[in-house]
Amino acid sequence: MNQSDLVIIGSGPAGLTAAIYAARANLKPVVLAGLVPGGQLMTTSEVENYPGFPEGIMGPELMDKMTKQAERFGATMVYENVVSADFQSKPFKLITQSNAEFTAKAVIISTGAEAKWLGLESEQRLRGKGVSACATCDGFFFKGKDVVVVGGGDSAMEETLFLTKFATKVYLVHRREEFRASKIMVERVKNHPQVELVLNSETVEVLGDQNVTGVKVKNVNTNEERTIAAQGFFAAIGHTPATKVFVDAGIEVDSKGYIVVKDHTHTNIEGVFVAGDVHDPRYRQAVTAAGFGCMASLDAEKYLAH
Repeated sequence: MNQSDLVIIGSGPAGLTAAIYAARANLKPVVLAGLVPGGQLMTTSEVENYPGFPEGIMGPELMDKMTKQAERFGATMVYENVVSADFQSKPFKLITQSNAEFTAKAVIISTGAEAKWLGLESEQRLRGKGVSACATCDGFFFKGKDVVVVGGGDSAMEETLFLTKFATKVYLVHRREEFRASKIMVERVKNHPQVELVLNSETVEVLGDQNVTGVKVKNVNTNEERTIAAQGFFAAIGHTPATKVFVDAGIEVDSKGYIVVKDHTHTNIEGVFVAGDVHDPRYRQAVTAAGFGCMASLDAEKYLAH
């Protein structure tokens, strides 16, 4: 059994920032980093909007620097996934996939959220090479280019409108005639001169070898296929927060699976805190996740002190 005052679950910007703050407070945190550490930034090529890196920095390099910073102050990294949690009694218990047991007086959940993808081989192969799931992260790279957005909800509308600031033309592909998004958002998209709607259509393939060169779509009514010449492809079909294990342990989530925040970073269970995209469907930025990590760590430190 591994005992500690604080266990942090997740190793993206939120978890690692929490680890840095907790380690500097001499809490000797254990970070259950996961089998695939680093969060969504591990699949991001260049990060240009994280403060302190005027020339930009590769996502994996940024995560590596944050990991080393946390370790320098005394955080312990454990590269395992949490498969079950017990928050009903104290100390809290966490079990990993190797059946290792960790106990803690306080826990910070920072497991993030994963973008939903269409499941195409070409989509995954070209991730970071023109394929993205975050317009606010990557839109700048498509200045003067044509891009395709897939989706029908409010997030797809927001991504489409944001991309019009950079892209020459934005094609919005949706498999139905009507959108799920709010009427006002749909009207803004429909009336925008840079947007072309491609309705009743589904994406068949993202084209390109080293970079995206186009998107093949098929009309679901006629089966007719067409190729849209584009240099970018954005999946805007939602995110899935990594919360299942914690729901089973009694953590309250909203209708979309995001952890409900009670007071800044507190969950419904005293001593369990939350940080980053696992509770934040709105901003979803590395810098906001890091900010939440700082807040959760300070809240956990105050809780442990009392």
